Amino acid sequence: MIGSTLADKIARRIRAEGPLSVAAYMAMALHDPELGYYATRQPIGASGDFVTAPEISQVFGELIGLWCALVWEQIGRPDPVVLAELGPGSGALAADLLRGAAALPEFRRAIRLHFVEVSSILRAEQQRRLAMADPVWLTRVEDLPDGPLLLVANEFLDALPLRQLVRGCRHWAERLVAVDPDGRFTFADGIENPALSLLVPQTLRDAAPPGAVFEICPPALALAAMLGVRLKHRPGAALLIDYGRFPSAIGSSLGAVVRHQPVDALISPGTADLSADVDFAAFAQAARAAGAAVWGPVPQGRFLEELGAVQRLAALSARASPAQRQQLESGVERLLDPRKMGTLFKVLALTTLGLPSPPGFNRSDWMQ
Repeated sequence: MIGSTLADKIARRIRAEGPLSVAAYMAMALHDPELGYYATRQPIGASGDFVTAPEISQVFGELIGLWCALVWEQIGRPDPVVLAELGPGSGALAADLLRGAAALPEFRRAIRLHFVEVSSILRAEQQRRLAMADPVWLTRVEDLPDGPLLLVANEFLDALPLRQLVRGCRHWAERLVAVDPDGRFTFADGIENPALSLLVPQTLRDAAPPGAVFEICPPALALAAMLGVRLKHRPGAALLIDYGRFPSAIGSSLGAVVRHQPVDALISPGTADLSADVDFAAFAQAARAAGAAVWGPVPQGRFLEELGAVQRLAALSARASPAQRQQLESGVERLLDPRKMGTLFKVLALTTLGLPSPPGFNRSDWMQ
């Protein structure tokens, strides 16, 4: 049965307006201002629902800081430079990034730190950890100040609300969230529409069997286009790290997690983290069409190794206790191992046209 207060709110909306798109359901479940997941809980860490790479190893954020410093040199060492993180979570990545950036004092002094964060709970944690860095908080990427930009987004795209399209007998239809006679949330198919079919890549559109699901994420595509336009007119780069698909593929990837365990995405909205695979091919295409150079995606493990993850681990281990050394080694292994996060997570870079290959990418990684 629908039991939580947010579930009641969603059910009332469905009964009043009709079934919701999956995107509308995700938006309410995650971002309802009073009852949504990110408005009511601290989700990150061992005591939360999930952990991200910055909580696993400090090496991750330090190498991202090194990447930003090297790209800053490639774009002409501008001072000031906007360094923005989308969805900074606990603030761990930014704290480690700034420590890595300190290796180049001129870069550290040039940074104007900006966070795009909608959760008041996470903002408080970021403030506690990073008050000395004097960050500026925003709720929209569009509000970032003009000028040279270095942008980082780790596990940000996967939580953006997405639409699911389902193959019907002749055309594709919107997959919806409805309420069944017993009061439970359930998926339902909308009306087949030739226009919706055009949203599916032609290579997948006609070959998919009835009932097949294809996912599109309009907010991600809008972000890609916005960054592409900005990087076309202003020097800079964006680094996006997430789990996802390349190339685009058929299949539902919508999932939910509570206390590090998978749960049904339609049960108790507002109490679980919802996410889905990132379509890196679609994101890259939108950014390139808007004017950015696109690099990758490449596996996270390869990216971090090329930035010096093994060497950084050795330096930290040399002055660590045996217990600390074991923790350091297990954390870096988890980030690099192809059987863990090394290939599951992918790294995509956007840069201003004409720049050299960004660190961690080869010329062959340039997407033409």
